[in-house]
Amino acid sequence: MPIKSFRGLLADQATETISLHTNNGSVGYRIKKFEILAQKPGNVHNESVVKIYSVPQTTPDAFIDFSDNTLLAVGYISTDASSTQSPEDIVIIFDNVKFNQDIYLTHVDVEVGESVNYYIELEQIKLDLNENTVATLKDIRNIASQ
Repeated sequence: MPIKSFRGLLADQATETISLHTNNGSVGYRIKKFEILAQKPGNVHNESVVKIYSVPQTTPDAFIDFSDNTLLAVGYISTDASSTQSPEDIVIIFDNVKFNQDIYLTHVDVEVGESVNYYIELEQIKLDLNENTVATLKDIRNIASQ
């Protein structure tokens, strides 16, 4: 299957849309890789939370709730140049779910307000009619529940 990659820089408190929708919804995607990197490695301290959602978000936040069925992925990075123990911690978790609509990224740096880089690889999947219907109905249900 083809892989599409996306990369960019997210400012603190920023949201970004990655446009994936098609007219008939027959192309689906699944996250294969999700990575984040501080814009200024070696910064004294920053803690960033980057989340990927299947529905638009009005305001970014740093709260992580895996019971939210619209949450597709979370990336957390903590850098502390003064620490001899763990100068950098990174945690990336993403769901193995198929989607056929746009995805939405949010970023919050809870410490100093720095920007963060992201890199996402999506596996492109041809959806049959049943998979297309399920993915589309899921998106409609998630948007309605917001």
